[in-house]
Amino acid sequence: MLLADRYELEELLGRGAVGEVWRAGDQVLGRPVAVKLLRAGEMTDSARFRREARVAACLNHPNVVSMYDFGSHGDQLYQVMELVDGWNLSQERALRGTLALHEASCIAAQIAAGLSAAHRQGVVHRDIKPANVMLTPDRTVKIADFGIARFADEEASALTATRKILGTADYLAPERALGRPAQTASDVYSLGCVLYELLTGRPPFSGATSLAVVQQQVGAAPPPPVLLRGEIPQPLSDYLLQLLSKEPAHWPTAAQTADWLSTTGPTPAPAQCPVPLPCPL
Repeated sequence: MLLADRYELEELLGRGAVGEVWRAGDQVLGRPVAVKLLRAGEMTDSARFRREARVAACLNHPNVVSMYDFGSHGDQLYQVMELVDGWNLSQERALRGTLALHEASCIAAQIAAGLSAAHRQGVVHRDIKPANVMLTPDRTVKIADFGIARFADEEASALTATRKILGTADYLAPERALGRPAQTASDVYSLGCVLYELLTGRPPFSGATSLAVVQQQVGAAPPPPVLLRGEIPQPLSDYLLQLLSKEPAHWPTAAQTADWLSTTGPTPAPAQCPVPLPCPL
């Protein structure tokens, strides 16, 4: 199928509740791309779909999936993005369990660098979790899915105004769980949850229901990571607990986190990060 007289859809990569993602070829520029199609007739999600494209288009960073184009084909909206030939961090976790200390730290440093670039443009992702972090075969991180992102200086959206919580319980910052607007610090807390899981094999909190997890995000302290995995250096364990503090004022910025993990954490320079075999999807 040729979309908008330019993008040749080649292979279905995934299908969700409201749309599909295809591997495609850009017939004008001669390069592979990923095309996300909003299912025809999904008008309730069209505003968010347009917003995602607008937000992602503001960003240009090696650790963020690039947005190339947006348009409509008939009554169907589409986005054209950088094609990431890899897998997400959730799939990596399912295959490997915990990651080596320096590898987990290297991945988290790249996520933090990508978030720092977004925050400099006033963008708050609001849904940092393993499923939204892509990995290429050479271990480059690409933050994806800005579907519920917002600009930090905007007023609360209608969804926020109705106190509907957007995000994923295992990685939800305390102020978000309380229905308060997301801040750039909210992304840093979510990154802390992701790094905790990479290092220990489990999220900071668990419960029988999402509500039980959300309540712990607000009022409970996670076990120190070093108690769950003795080889974790004490400075890294302490820094991770700082990222998971209940007070946003206590969290470092994404830029500070990237710098700390790159210079103090148990990670070599990014060019020296390990390159395991590709994840068999």
